[in-house]
This record gives sequence, C-alpha cells and structure tokens, in this order.
Amino acid sequence: MGTDSISRNRLAARLDAAVREHGEPLPAPVFVVDVDAFDANAADLVKRAAGKPIRVASKSLRVPALIRRALSHEGFRGVLSYTLAEALWLEEQDICDDLVVAYPTVDRAALARLVASPRAASRITLMIDDVVHLDAVDALRASTAVPVRVAIDIDAGLVVGGRHVGPKRSSLYDPSEVVALARTVLDRPGFHLAGVMTYEGQVAGVPDAVPHQRARSMVVRRVKDASVAQLRARRAAIAEALRPVTEIGFWNAGGSGSLESSTSDPVVTELSAGSGLLVPTLFDHYQAFDPRPASYFGLPVTRRPSPEIATVHGGGMIASGPGSADRLPVPWAPAGLHVTGLEGAGEVQTPLTGHPAALLRVGDLVWFRHAKSGEPFEHTTTVHLLSGERLLESVRTYRGHGLAF
Repeated sequence: MGTDSISRNRLAARLDAAVREHGEPLPAPVFVVDVDAFDANAADLVKRAAGKPIRVASKSLRVPALIRRALSHEGFRGVLSYTLAEALWLEEQDICDDLVVAYPTVDRAALARLVASPRAASRITLMIDDVVHLDAVDALRASTAVPVRVAIDIDAGLVVGGRHVGPKRSSLYDPSEVVALARTVLDRPGFHLAGVMTYEGQVAGVPDAVPHQRARSMVVRRVKDASVAQLRARRAAIAEALRPVTEIGFWNAGGSGSLESSTSDPVVTELSAGSGLLVPTLFDHYQAFDPRPASYFGLPVTRRPSPEIATVHGGGMIASGPGSADRLPVPWAPAGLHVTGLEGAGEVQTPLTGHPAALLRVGDLVWFRHAKSGEPFEHTTTVHLLSGERLLESVRTYRGHGLAF
C-alpha cells in the first residue's frame, strides 16, 4: 500500500471519529472542511502572491464563515463576488466593504438596490465590457447623484494564428477598444472607473502536471508560457494607452493556479484566489504548487447489492463545465474505491467498487472530494469545521441562510 493510500485511510479514520464524537448523528451528506488545511493553503497562497493582496473569490467558497476566515489572513483583501445580489448581501452583513462583482450583471432588482444605497455603491464595483452594462444601470435611476463604481473586464486569452485559447469572456482585446470604453465611462455622468480585470483562465484553471498525461501536460505548460508572455506584453500596452486617459485604481488578475506569473507582472496590483483554499480534485495536479485538500463530503453506505459492491446514498454532485469524467466526485477515503462506468455518481445512489468495498458495512461513511470548489455547498445548508481530531463548529452555507445566488 502506497503512502498516499495510507494517508487517505488515516483521513477516513479521522473524519469518521470526528463525526462519531460529535454526539448526535449528523444528517448525510456530511460536509466537512479541515480548517487546518484551509489555513495552511491560505498561508501558501499569500506566499505565492509575493506581497500583492489577494481578493477572495467567493464563488469558490459560498460559506460566509469561510469568507470571513480567508479575509482574516494577512495578505487577503476584498472579495471577488460572482453576483451583484451576493455582493449586496456580503456588504449588508459587514463581511466585506470592498467587493468587485466578477461578471457583468443585468439583474434589475439588484441594480435597483445598488443605486438606492450610497453605502453599497461606494463599496461595490460592477464589471463591464460593453456600453449596454452602463445602460442597464441608467435605466433604473432617475438621478446620477450616487456614483456607481465599474471595472473593465478585458479578454486575457491567448491568440495564436487567429485562434483564441482561454475563457470566452470579454469582447475587449485591443488597447483601442479598452480606451474607447474607458472614455465612455469617464464622459458618462454617475459612473466612476475604478479598475481593470484580466483573468487568464487558461493559465489559472488548467492542471499541467497530470499523472499518465505527460504529453498533454507538456502542451498545456507551453500554452501557459505563451499566454503569460503574450498577456504581459498586452497588459503593458493597455496600461500605457490608458495612462493619459485616467488613473486605474486596481488591476485584478490571476487565480489559484497562476499567482506566480500574475504577481510578477508589474501592471497587476492585486490577485484573486478561492479554489486554492479548499482544493477540489481539478486542482490536484499543478506544477507550480502542492496544495492540501481541505473539503470533503461523507455519504453513508445504504446497501450491498453484491459482496464486491457497496452502494452509498446520493453522490450525484457533478461539477460544471464540459461533461467529462474529471467533473465527477471522487470517492477519496478509504482509498481504492471507484464509481462504476455504467452508473457513475447518481442523484439518489452511487455504487462503488474496489477492494475496500467488500469491507464496508451498511451505515459506514465514504468520504468524497468534489471536482470544483464551492459548488458542493449548493447541496447543503451546513458545513462542519474540523481541526485536528474534532469538529469545532457547524456553520451555514449560503443555502443555510436561505440564499440562492
């Protein structure tokens, strides 16, 4: 048995013991975050950021207590939220007073709340990449007395031979396009241009050291190197073009998988990270860092259809993105379990094979890891925080607060 299997079996024993010692049986699925690993990951992210502040990507947490915990670490500052409604709630709860909404919004109800609140408008920055996003704000207000902060999202993909590699986000690529939108914001009453964002997803969000995929990993690393070089030159050109037009308050970039290259760019003033705090399976294989998994969910064995199979209740928490096998949750502890090819991870039951399956009894817990960070917490109201051998407290997710963003 390898050292990885030994550590995973020890993890299973630790999680099982912590859940048993909690007293009352915890309803399944049982969601646990190891705060010791969480804190160690936070410290590692700060070290990799090399002095530039990290904005917490709330989409990758979705648990207010964990957002607060991340912000309590020196080196973290501000939140990168994924909806305006979420940013408004975080601001109202005094969880953060510096929030950037990562994606453009046309949520009329949330925009109406923003323009009606001078405090919220001074603390929240909207993302735009088109004049229509300004129009959406103006359509909801009779006065421009409360200025609305906006940031310009610029495409950060790699363009090679006319082909675009990277997330399909902003339509803005050339410096002239960015300057034109910046001038529009500056000339339009009731808006303040607060910053710029360039998210290089093809660098930050793609594993590049996957076992048994050496050739593919080498290609991914070459794409990343080319992306970093091209984007560094383009950021400099855009910054130079913007300099005579306006002073940019912040330039946001990067993600958990690209902190080193993002922070080395002198144009960038702040970084973003979230997945690197909890470490889902999609973040297991990066050359740049060696993170510690911190998030697990336990499913109970409910029946034994054969001596070689143990079936757990639920499990169908499939991650967003392309419909591929790497989006399935992974039975992690005890080590050696696998979902089946025919059934995969089911909404109501998930059959498991592998040598430990024969040893599992009805009622035992199998501990899974999700493919993405934050998404599994849409399936629960409560997360239990683990330190060492015991559960410290139970905290509410957004769902537990009655929220669905």
